[in-house]
Amino acid sequence: MIDNLLAFIELGFKHILPLGLDHILFIVAIFLNARSWTSLVLQATTFTVAHTITLGFAAAGLIHMPASIVEPLIALSIAVLAIEAIVFEKSNVWRLPVIFAFGLFHGLGFGEIMKAYLTNADFATGLAGFTIGVELGQLTVIAGAAMVAFAVRLGLKAANRSQLYRRVFVQPVAAVIALVGLYWVVERLGWLGGE
Repeated sequence: MIDNLLAFIELGFKHILPLGLDHILFIVAIFLNARSWTSLVLQATTFTVAHTITLGFAAAGLIHMPASIVEPLIALSIAVLAIEAIVFEKSNVWRLPVIFAFGLFHGLGFGEIMKAYLTNADFATGLAGFTIGVELGQLTVIAGAAMVAFAVRLGLKAANRSQLYRRVFVQPVAAVIALVGLYWVVERLGWLGGE
């Protein structure tokens, strides 16, 4: 059972790093607009809880939503959080419910694959292990983003320009994430043609 749990923890971690670019961008967008470590961990955990709920239901075969709907919504969720980080200096009261809702779509996006992984495994152990792995992956992404942000803040402080942090780091990074998210929306809706 421990081997099974560890295998699913590894699978959950890999779902984030290195395989989950959409997940990574979503977590970085959360990081960019979080105002404290407590709110950051709460938001990332809220996302994981929602992700796990729909992942579990989808893997159990209780719900299904076509990828043609889920994948553009996942991309849109990335763009929305990034745009929020550009426009608003402080987190809004609706942030946690929005993150929870977006987490539900993200869970649906991996449900069918998870269903296959759980075919010959204990469902509860697999889902718990995968969730632990996802959370560890997210914390790793947050730690990486925090190190980069710390270096930027240190450089700005040394240049006596600390007040420029949002303008030189948060907004440009969020703009890139928003553009990628919007591009994925268009691509996943099949509006680019050529296929």
